[in-house]
This record gives sequence, C-alpha cells and structure tokens, in this order.
Amino acid sequence: MNEPAEPIPVTRDVDWGTAKLLPDVDRPRAWLLTVEGSPQSYVDLDDPTHLEFEYAQRVAHVLDAAAEPDRPLDVLHLGGGALTLPRYVAATRPGSRQRVVEADRGLIALVAEHLPLRHGSGIEVIAGDARGELEAAPAASADVIVADVFGGSRVPAHLTSLEYARAAARVLRPRGHYAANLADGAPFAFLRSQVATFAEVFTHVCLIAEPQMLRGRRFGNAILVASHAELPVAALARRAAADAFPARVEHGPALERFAAGAGPVHDAEAVGSPEPPGGAFSVG
Repeated sequence: MNEPAEPIPVTRDVDWGTAKLLPDVDRPRAWLLTVEGSPQSYVDLDDPTHLEFEYAQRVAHVLDAAAEPDRPLDVLHLGGGALTLPRYVAATRPGSRQRVVEADRGLIALVAEHLPLRHGSGIEVIAGDARGELEAAPAASADVIVADVFGGSRVPAHLTSLEYARAAARVLRPRGHYAANLADGAPFAFLRSQVATFAEVFTHVCLIAEPQMLRGRRFGNAILVASHAELPVAALARRAAADAFPARVEHGPALERFAAGAGPVHDAEAVGSPEPPGGAFSVG
C-alpha cells in the first residue's frame, strides 16, 4: 500500500502580499497561514478545537463564556484569515450562524481551495471592508463580534475609533460581547486609548493578556472585551489562568489605572496599532 503523500507548503500571491500555507509536521492535517511572513492563522482540519495561538485561545474563552454550553450563537467575524475561530464555534456550538468578513479576495480563494470548510458549517464568508460591513449589518443581530483585522502587522485606524465602537454596539444584542485582538507594547498609548474608547461606549470592558506583556516587558497581543452586560470576569480569569501560557484579566479599578490619562479617539485622529519590533511576529 502506498503511503499518503507528505503535505507540501503552498505559496501564493494574494491581494495584500504573499501568503504561505505551511504544514505542521506533528499534526497530519494542520496548517500555519502566514502573510508577508507574519503568522495569521493556524488550523487543524481534523480537530478545529485545537487552537495553537495564545490569542485565539483567549478569544475562544470569550466565546465559551458568552452563553451556556452548546447553545448556538450568531457571530460576526471581522477578519477571516484561515477561519480558525469560525471553525471552533462551528465545532463547539453546532447550529451557530456565522458571517465572516475578509478584505483579501485572494486569501479567501486560497483558504477555500486548500482548507475547505466542513459541509453544513453554517459559516458564510464574504469579501469586504470590515467597517463597511459592520455598519451595514442589522441592528441587534449578533451575540458576539470578533475583530481580528490586521493590515500587515497593524490594526487599521478605521477599526479603532469611537464611531467604530458605536457601530459595534449597535450590531450587538443587549447581552452581546465584543472581542478584539490587539497588539501593543509599553508605554501602551494605543492599547490605553482603545480601553478609553470602548469604555466610552460600553458599560463593561476588560483586557486579557499575559502579565509580562501588561508590565511592559515585551510587545504582544491583548484581547479587549466589551459589553453592555456584566462580563463573566471570574470565568474568563479561570480559563486564562489555566492556559499553557497563563494570562490574567484586567478589569475594574486596575483597568482604570492602566488607562488613566487616555481619552477616546474619533475617526479624525484615529491611528492604527504600532508596528511590532523587528521579528516580533515573523516566521522565517
């Protein structure tokens, strides 16, 4: 009997640069997606609940805590990549309805060809601008909005403003959650402004990140979570503390101290997240 062929890397020019799909030698049908050398997604086609990236695990904690187990959710994903988190929701909450907005049409085609979705996944992928599609979405139509949009290695400026936060609040249901993957380093001018911006719109805000990142010892990812309903901070803290790379949940007075002096930003003065230090997120 012939042995199955070893998976081989795939390289393709997409709208925003060069994308690569790199097979994981330790997991037979798992792939790392990079764009311009920056890791974008990791997908295990045999086990969509396996989340390799720490930030994805932390967003998954928010998704897990957003409703009782197994209850289907309506989720709007801003940014698609290889559809890691939509696949996770489809596996953990069958019957969920998910809409994914991805600006890069070439990337959508690459993922559809090499990492196809399971039949009946309930995931719809559309090409478009995240802000434009958010503003066009029906009011109170989402239980969760997941924002994971990077132009290169930076969060685009038009997804950081007070006007954008208000658009997200309009689309969420009264008990809905917004979760965004952000990146910053000390002195945290960007991250502090994002806390202030979303606190201006939402009643409750928290951050999930590794302690050393929040202490300014390295550049890294932080998950900003916002809701009009009280956030499940205790549940999120337990889950984050149990990760292989433990994180903590910053909220209440501690988060107010972190963001002290920062104010909300409007479209006119909004800026994208800072460029990561050389090599911070790159893959050779």
